[in-house]
Amino acid sequence: MSKKEHKDKHHGASSDHRNLSAAPAVDAVDEKLAISSKQYHAQLHLLQVELVKLQRHFIGCGDKILVLVEGRDAAGKDGSIKRIVKHLSPRETRVVALGKPSDRELRSWYFQRYIAQLPVAEEFVLFNRSWYNRAGVEHVMGFCSKEEHEEFMRSVPKFEEMLVNSGIKVLKYYLDIEKDEQAKRLAERQRDPLKQWKYSPIDAVAVKHWKAYSAARDAMLLRTHTAIAPWHIVRTNNKRLARLNLIRDFLSRLHYVGKKNKLVQPDADVAFEFTPDCIESQRLAR
Repeated sequence: MSKKEHKDKHHGASSDHRNLSAAPAVDAVDEKLAISSKQYHAQLHLLQVELVKLQRHFIGCGDKILVLVEGRDAAGKDGSIKRIVKHLSPRETRVVALGKPSDRELRSWYFQRYIAQLPVAEEFVLFNRSWYNRAGVEHVMGFCSKEEHEEFMRSVPKFEEMLVNSGIKVLKYYLDIEKDEQAKRLAERQRDPLKQWKYSPIDAVAVKHWKAYSAARDAMLLRTHTAIAPWHIVRTNNKRLARLNLIRDFLSRLHYVGKKNKLVQPDADVAFEFTPDCIESQRLAR
């Protein structure tokens, strides 16, 4: 190979790499090449500046913001929330990740323990899993009865309508991951001594119950997606793209002073509003 040919080949490879960040994230393999570490951190910084602007605005207005982050085990909930809250005021920001209910909570109204965690004026609250546990893990693993599950599915749209009508801005996100990627992440979690705190008996059977979780997810989305509290989907096979586009989508749906509208527009191949045809067209992980 001549020096010129070698130079042209090398130059072409570099150009391709630079252009990958603009390519649609459709194929899981292509997604992993879609953004470099340098690009990711640069874009994340800009979006975190926008999050600070948002917080300053809603503190001034006395707004109440509630974000629900749902998804299968290892879908990226912890990592995404960590990037969202990193530079926000800890006094006005709370992350809620409730554990197993107590005996008293098991005897109370299902929504009761969540109500105590709702945001007050000037507060931003993120639920790392929420009342939708009943539609997912509780239903699949048999931790609730069929009657309790059905009652939840009937009640939750009314409950969320009450929250919105009371002045709480509610945003619901489902982080969607492919089966092979979930299995890979769960295996890494089990091996990594710094992540073993995340691994649980529920994780151990997550892949085994894949089809049951898929059916539960579909039913949950179809029955609890409403005009007043819609679901939004984020594809998370690529962690970097998922985090960036979750933040973009979130910012794009709220008003605040100084918003850079172009910066906060999400990639529609990664983050998008749920519609029933997402299931029929198999746009969600099967």
